[in-house]
Amino acid sequence: MPFIEQQIEKVLDQIRPALRSDGGDIELVKFDEKTGAAHVRFIGACIGCPFADFTLSMTVEEALKNSIPEITEIILINEIEHEPDL
Repeated sequence: MPFIEQQIEKVLDQIRPALRSDGGDIELVKFDEKTGAAHVRFIGACIGCPFADFTLSMTVEEALKNSIPEITEIILINEIEHEPDL
């Protein structure tokens, strides 16, 4: 696993306990080095949760961007979409 993805996983590990306490989770789908975009997917109870957008922007995005300057955006891959190049 590339170093930047290891860093992302460490940050996500800090967020996961709160998500798991509500029956959800988050996974890193991929990091695009060219664009600086981290593609993530919510799992479990986070899918369809009315607070998912808030959690994405105020928790996940804020934590990742503050910790890893290479990240320029967070892209949420929902349960219906299929990410190309996987």
